[in-house]
Amino acid sequence: MSISGMTGFGRVDGALGDWTWSAEARSVNGRNLDVRFRGPPGFEALERIAREGAQARFQRGQVTIGLQAKRVESQAQVKVNLEQAERYLAAVAGLVADGRAAPPRVDGLLALRGVIEVTEADPDPEALARVEAAMGASLTEALDALQLAREAEGAALMGVLAGQTDRIADLTAAAASLAGEQPAVLKARFARRMRELIGDPAGLEERIVQEAAAMAVKADVREELDRLAGHVDSARALLNGDGPVGRRLDFLTQEFMREANTLCSKSALSPLTAVGLELKATIEQLREQVQNVE
Repeated sequence: MSISGMTGFGRVDGALGDWTWSAEARSVNGRNLDVRFRGPPGFEALERIAREGAQARFQRGQVTIGLQAKRVESQAQVKVNLEQAERYLAAVAGLVADGRAAPPRVDGLLALRGVIEVTEADPDPEALARVEAAMGASLTEALDALQLAREAEGAALMGVLAGQTDRIADLTAAAASLAGEQPAVLKARFARRMRELIGDPAGLEERIVQEAAAMAVKADVREELDRLAGHVDSARALLNGDGPVGRRLDFLTQEFMREANTLCSKSALSPLTAVGLELKATIEQLREQVQNVE
């Protein structure tokens, strides 16, 4: 199983009877799984389907699921309330007869409250249940599409992460070859400094050897290099393993950086320091990419 990313999008359109809808599922990076749902009124049960579907597929990321639905207004019934219209006519009949008002116009009469009545047909519970089930199926398909998109992102990340891990391994090997030169360089540097300060008295060489040995112990980076090599093996195992590995990779990059910082602080050689700085830059690039891994 390859790694999965946390960014993706899925959309499914559906229709049944006089209903049409669009189901969307999208996600971005997140430390934990955060699921949000917004659906049409009257279909509250769909939220459970959306949340359980997301929780079954993902472990990290901010997942937003939405369902927009529209019903065709084909079952609305319109009728004229003749009794109400007659009441309005009777109310103004005296004014019309006295010439104090013009006879009512039809358009004006129809605009009066209660003359036009619009009634909705009673919903069919069985039909609504079928619509709700179809909408739930669309939500499931949208989540499947989102999962595929996240897996595709993970496949693209896999090559990048593997390449950066290989680069860290190469830089660690380069640092190991340079680190072997440090004791001799430290001894020569200390001897030159001592002779500049006090000349060449008897017993100086023995003192130089002792001090240089102590400095070499402090500058020894073999433990850091061994731990870096071990972290490289761990990163490769995670990338080739199963299940979500983003949290563990994130922790591993912190350990990488800790060893690289110590390596730079102990370095007594410009070339080794340069390798350490490049190592830190590569680890930072790895850390940035790991933020996209589930």
